[in-house]
Amino acid sequence: MTTTPFITRKNMTRRSMLGAALAAGAAVPLAAVAGPARAAEPGTPARTRLTLPVPTGPHPVGTVCLRLVDRSRPDDMAGPGHFRELMATVWYPARGVERYPVAPWMPAGALEAFLADAGFSDLVPLAPLTSGHVGAPVRRSGRRMPVVVFSHGAHSHQGDHTIVVQELASHGYAVVTVAHQYDTYTDFPDGRVAVPLRDRNAPTLPGDFAADLRFVLDCVEQLAAGCNPDADRRQLPAGLLGSVDPRRMGAMGWSKGGTATACATLADERIRAGLSLDGPMQMNPPLTGDLDRPFMMMSAEFARATNPQAAAFWSHLRGWRLDIQAQGAAHVSYGDNEALFPQVAKLLGWSDEQLQSVIGTLDPDRAVRIQQTYPLAFFDEHLRHRRGHLLDGPSPAFPEVTFLP
Repeated sequence: MTTTPFITRKNMTRRSMLGAALAAGAAVPLAAVAGPARAAEPGTPARTRLTLPVPTGPHPVGTVCLRLVDRSRPDDMAGPGHFRELMATVWYPARGVERYPVAPWMPAGALEAFLADAGFSDLVPLAPLTSGHVGAPVRRSGRRMPVVVFSHGAHSHQGDHTIVVQELASHGYAVVTVAHQYDTYTDFPDGRVAVPLRDRNAPTLPGDFAADLRFVLDCVEQLAAGCNPDADRRQLPAGLLGSVDPRRMGAMGWSKGGTATACATLADERIRAGLSLDGPMQMNPPLTGDLDRPFMMMSAEFARATNPQAAAFWSHLRGWRLDIQAQGAAHVSYGDNEALFPQVAKLLGWSDEQLQSVIGTLDPDRAVRIQQTYPLAFFDEHLRHRRGHLLDGPSPAFPEVTFLP
């Protein structure tokens, strides 16, 4: 295994989250944090695996990895003749999934590097699975799928919000998650494993993430046109070519990825709707111009009342806009950690206070339902024009969710 060091920047990171867990008085097994499986593999005791909630949509989920190379952006970090290289994963509604293997929450090499980086290499056997079936055929519906691209946070990886991603896919969306080079853990097909590297010269600012998202939109357009964007021209799942709708594309991201989503939505009209999961909105390059397309913020620690950058971004939204906050939510509450950490806490005998110091006081089961329901309602309304009432105001079904004026 060849490990390629990729970058980090100081921000709200998984490492700082783990530090908070350690400060709570217990050593966190990173494999537990690194995600669960739906079920244990044959012969593996069930107690060795954590679980993610199964998506609630009517369709099974398929998934496929792509290696993408942006030849418009030379990569000075990699040396002369190299270009920006990204791993991406497409999640989609599938059919006939029974004979296709279930994908891991994190690629094997990246998981090993991730655990080794934190000193927990002995926990590699806990490698989790997802609900996505690798290479399964795309569901036939007679209509092209709307698309959402996803941007992860600093020092994180593209599987960090699998709950939200596979939820959207189970309801008929194609979701493309991006591994932002130099600020992520991921595997490349040739055996290289990318890990974060502390190098202030690396292209890892929100604007760099945004450029990645815009390039992925180019690749989605290639898929829509029946062309394979994979740099290695590997075979794609049956039915994927020509199945996506480039006229109905949205974007979402968590933390720095939420800021990148804002940057990309401002810069690219192909993004018809943008969603930030507690993005700090620390724009680099600085914020310029207004946005007249729909944008939604799901706030927690970076709420407008306490974060001037988020407030400034909000003032530039001229179209449909919404800012909601789940009471008791922490920065990690709109992601997989709300499902994972309670299981870790039970295994390690944490007190309620220790658990809450990491994930906040919002009930974890409610946090999962919120992250499954609100992004789906947002994209349904603005990409599918399926008008619902959940986003109109406070709902008795979700009393924890506050609509911020």
